[in-house]
Amino acid sequence: MCQKEIFADGIGQIHFAGAMVRFDFVTLQPGEEGAAPVPQSNLRVIMPPQGFLSAYNSMQQLINKLLEAGVLQKTEPAK
Repeated sequence: MCQKEIFADGIGQIHFAGAMVRFDFVTLQPGEEGAAPVPQSNLRVIMPPQGFLSAYNSMQQLINKLLEAGVLQKTEPAK
């Protein structure tokens, strides 16, 4: 079985339309000389709300493990 690997620098937008949650993933493309990179949409993932909640719970569990391992650190919100 061939598995496909996809890279994204982040999520450009998450929106709800047509009873589905839609994630638009982006990669950063070089800007003009000396300019900041420009995010460019390269993939959309669409899932039902229940799938979104399941993915959110999985991500929250991973964040908690990364915090416990010291890979991530909590930051206080700016006042």
